[in-house]
Amino acid sequence: MSSTLAGAPGVVEGLPPAELTRQRNDAYRKITLRLIPFLVFLFILAWIDRVNVGFAKLQMLQDLQFSEAVYGFGAGIFFIGYFLFEVPSNLLLEKIGARKTLARITILWGLASMAMIYVSTPMQFYALRFLLGIFEAGFFPGVVLYLTYWFPAERRARINGLFMTSFAIAGVIGGPLAGFIMTTMDNVDGLANWQWLFVIEGIPSVLAGIAVLMYLPEKPVNAKWLSPAEQALVTRDVEAEARDPGKHSSLRDAFANSRVWICAAIYFCVVSGNATIAFWSPSIIKELGVKGNLQIGLISAIPFIAGTIAMVLNGIHSDRTGERRMHVALATLLAAVGLTLTGMFLQSATLALCALTIASIGILAAFPVFWSLPSAFLAGTAAAGGIALINSIGNLAGFVAPYMIGWFKTTTGQLSSGLYFVAALEACATVLVLAFIRVKR
Repeated sequence: MSSTLAGAPGVVEGLPPAELTRQRNDAYRKITLRLIPFLVFLFILAWIDRVNVGFAKLQMLQDLQFSEAVYGFGAGIFFIGYFLFEVPSNLLLEKIGARKTLARITILWGLASMAMIYVSTPMQFYALRFLLGIFEAGFFPGVVLYLTYWFPAERRARINGLFMTSFAIAGVIGGPLAGFIMTTMDNVDGLANWQWLFVIEGIPSVLAGIAVLMYLPEKPVNAKWLSPAEQALVTRDVEAEARDPGKHSSLRDAFANSRVWICAAIYFCVVSGNATIAFWSPSIIKELGVKGNLQIGLISAIPFIAGTIAMVLNGIHSDRTGERRMHVALATLLAAVGLTLTGMFLQSATLALCALTIASIGILAAFPVFWSLPSAFLAGTAAAGGIALINSIGNLAGFVAPYMIGWFKTTTGQLSSGLYFVAALEACATVLVLAFIRVKR
């Protein structure tokens, strides 16, 4: 990296401010167009393979005689494996690079997803979901860390927002696609529709993992589509930020920093809502009286479409104003209100769908701005470990929320109690942000 800078003397220095700004904007525009669509595509595949069990559930539970509690535990145990291997995976990424790490993750999760066709007992279901969590561990925080190699802090909420539209786009695409597969592929060649769902949606992940090795550059200095001047400019921006004396750079600093643990608690609350809409939206919509897998899939896309728009707009507005704290707090408050109203209006399909859409807007809008918080005080190894720690602890909510909703549904026969539980966690996120988070503009 330093040799590139040394080999391009005067490339950046001495330019008029207007020309320097133009060159900088051109460089980041190129990076955005080259990297973000590909990373979004990868996460769409990851998200679909993670949550397609929510659609498989519509038929799988009946075929295998699983209870709602078995499903809730199996859906959630994914996050235990995810939790255990998240930090090691991100530290490995820092050592061996993003290409090898993201390729390994993508190929293995595709294979694990395809293996779900062989499930016949609860223990097999739990084991494969656990393995899927192990294999996917490190992908999301790895990308968050990877983007810090390419974008300085003042551009990061917008970029995070663009990348994290993959959550919502996966919901928009995944619902109708899963509904179509389950409607058209039942008993084809002796496989149930839910088995075809896992096969058809797992194959592209394996192929995408191979593509990662050929397409993804490690850092700006490796990007042949950037000019030497652009490589030097972006590298200087990112390295100057990493040298900020106000940032922690060692793994020990990250684990000892109270702000990291507070961010982990906040993220736990945020993810509880995301796991709820991901794993339970099909069941909630079915509960409203909607018939047919394709119709359920199409309607389940509506909240995610609204969430996609909110995610991008919240990230853009946060970068434009430089404000982070209230952008997160107001989003999680809206999520709490929406989930509460969903539980209250389950007897009215129209009102419940509107409330679920409100909840999705709040949940998804919180993500891109939230991830600007830890990168404001972490750099280097501390960023690798801290981001992974926050994500791994936060994603335990992906175990807690589905399991608790399944438990409430099995115990009371109603979804509303579980929705109120998750709404309370979203409200806790609002309180934690307002009480403990202080970020300079």
